[in-house]
Amino acid sequence: MRVETSDDIEYDDSPIALIFSDSDDRRIATGEAVWAMGGRIAVSMPVSGAAERLAHQVTAGAVIVDVAADSGEPLERLFDQIEAGAQSRRFPSVVSIPPDLVDLAAARAGHANIILLCDPTETERAAAIGAALSRDRTRLHDASSESAVLPRLQQLSEEVGRIARALALLSEAEAEPPVSSPRFPVPAHDKGARALPAIDANRVRTMIRARRLREQYFSADLFADPAWDMLLDLTAARLEGRQVAVSSLCIAAAVPPTTALRWIKTLTEQGVLVRIADPDDGRRVFIELSRDAAHEMLAYLAAVQRLSAVPA
Repeated sequence: MRVETSDDIEYDDSPIALIFSDSDDRRIATGEAVWAMGGRIAVSMPVSGAAERLAHQVTAGAVIVDVAADSGEPLERLFDQIEAGAQSRRFPSVVSIPPDLVDLAAARAGHANIILLCDPTETERAAAIGAALSRDRTRLHDASSESAVLPRLQQLSEEVGRIARALALLSEAEAEPPVSSPRFPVPAHDKGARALPAIDANRVRTMIRARRLREQYFSADLFADPAWDMLLDLTAARLEGRQVAVSSLCIAAAVPPTTALRWIKTLTEQGVLVRIADPDDGRRVFIELSRDAAHEMLAYLAAVQRLSAVPA
């Protein structure tokens, strides 16, 4: 927006964007989206040298990265600068990547002030850029089509616990004596946690397969519930003693990767999921259920297990 002063000097107070990409076509397309969303372009350049340029940027309306391939160290340095800028709230960022770079982006640029997109549509890219340019600097606003349902995630952990307790009350009279089957493994950082119910990983995997089976008979859109699919997958993985990378969790969510990344970020912000750094690979992080979410998931599954044992 241009503002005229009494001295007839024009100032443009539109938010500025810095664009970094590995192709001219992508820089042009991103620039067009910035203009369409009411922004203006301060920098548009290749990934090579982008980290050094960004290190001197005090603030910006948005930093936008759109890459199609892994350029190695230059891209890693750029992601590190984007993460630093997000942490210091100097600027929000939009990062668009192909599927094979999901783990790298999540590990090096996973801050809440960074919108991660994976092979986005033009509409998704424009919406993310618009959100970054117009957001209040103290909070990231998701401009996706799912914005109407995301607020309910604020109560997700509480809802899981409430359902578990309700089912437990309904089936309390039918509860069987404790069994001696192996218990849910408690990671080292969960030492001191309360005792967990015995749940079989195969049962959880069966639930997941049953959910996928529905898609052979009905449209998958009718049952899209990526949050619950991720919670089930992480519960099964925890039972199996297996760690889950971000890219694997995106697959388990059974939705487009950009959508899965949004839900992972939201669930992490709400304390349902936690990020665990891979000590052997700085280009990857693992995702786990938080301690409280893990206990509530087990309580829910144990209650369902007791209900399924009740004679019809």
